[in-house]
Amino acid sequence: MNLYLVIILVILVGQYLLSLVVDRMNIKNLNPELPDEFKGLYDEDKYAKSQQYTRENSTFGLIQSTFGIAVIIPFILLGGFDTIDKIARSAGYGPIVTGLLFVGILALLSGIIGLPFAVYDNFVIEEKYGFNKSTVKTFILDIVKSVLLSIIIGAPLFALIVWFFRETGTLAPLYTWVIVTLFQLFMMLIAPTVIMPLFNKFSPLEEGELKNTLEKYAKENNFHLKGIYSMDESKRTTKPNAFFTGLGKSRRIVLYDTLIEKYSSDELLTTLAHEMGHHKLKHTPKMVIAAILQTGLLFFTLSLFINNSELFAAFKMENISVYASLLFFGFLYSPISTIISIVMNIFSRKWEYEADRFAVDTTGKGEEMVSALKKMSIDTLSNLTPHPVKVFFYYSHPPVLARIQAIKAFISPPAARGDSF
Repeated sequence: MNLYLVIILVILVGQYLLSLVVDRMNIKNLNPELPDEFKGLYDEDKYAKSQQYTRENSTFGLIQSTFGIAVIIPFILLGGFDTIDKIARSAGYGPIVTGLLFVGILALLSGIIGLPFAVYDNFVIEEKYGFNKSTVKTFILDIVKSVLLSIIIGAPLFALIVWFFRETGTLAPLYTWVIVTLFQLFMMLIAPTVIMPLFNKFSPLEEGELKNTLEKYAKENNFHLKGIYSMDESKRTTKPNAFFTGLGKSRRIVLYDTLIEKYSSDELLTTLAHEMGHHKLKHTPKMVIAAILQTGLLFFTLSLFINNSELFAAFKMENISVYASLLFFGFLYSPISTIISIVMNIFSRKWEYEADRFAVDTTGKGEEMVSALKKMSIDTLSNLTPHPVKVFFYYSHPPVLARIQAIKAFISPPAARGDSF
């Protein structure tokens, strides 16, 4: 049997089994007893509902991943990729357009297969637990806009990568690394003003206490903001959130309208301070640098497998091409991507604690921050007791109880913590 085929099958099955085992451990770790931190805030029925939400999402994810692996393995073994390649080649275009057709057909098939799961997740599970506010029209428009953006933005980038690997030989990894890095930085720059408004309406925060509080804090901490905006995410979900977006002078803070409705000015201030902490503590540039290095590793590793005949034989391909090499390499790179993700999650969780500390130190509102974290956990029915293994593999943020404990340690006087001098 082809060695590459064995490796790919081991990777696919191994990742499936890993997610299966970890999710089972996570479900078994659910504790029906409400943690002390949330007593008086969470009633027993709603806490039980949050645990059922975790169970149902985990079960649904398992069904989806089981279906996915049941489709992809036979598709590989029966030469499905070769069939799609022949269809793309039958159009009679050159290698770049053929590559775009090849990837486009596969993306279309993947979207069709994934659509029922997306519909069920949104209109059954999220609806059942009171989160979904999306109409069928909004749901369809989101899909259409995403597809159009993929064609307008993704297709030219893919074509450019194929061209460089076809025409520039050993320098292709360097050229593609530079091109993709510049593209990523450009997208981060224009996303707030060009991409995101295609999906949501952004309105400058209304004049009042909240805006004055946030702007005053940003000014006191010498943090330049392009603006503070409210986003109409309530047309899709009841879940609250906030985030920074943009680079340099284009940075802006965005608050979900669902967040503004339920949280006090001080609670929202600590949310802003936390996000600002990531910038002040250089977490954001570190993440950008890490992403750039990962892109470089990806392309230099990819160059070792371009037009590899044994790799193509694993997928039963009659014709060798650069565009298919890009896709097939993704299967081999998956374990490396998983390892990188685990490492980055470790750093991310550390940085979350540091950003929490920054927010507490600069606002002096540790109790309000704890209150905001508790409210957000309740409003999203988040799992309060995830298994440590689940956290290790998949969590970019520490569990909420761990964050609350750390914040309370920040705001407790040394004597209360038993510190000695």
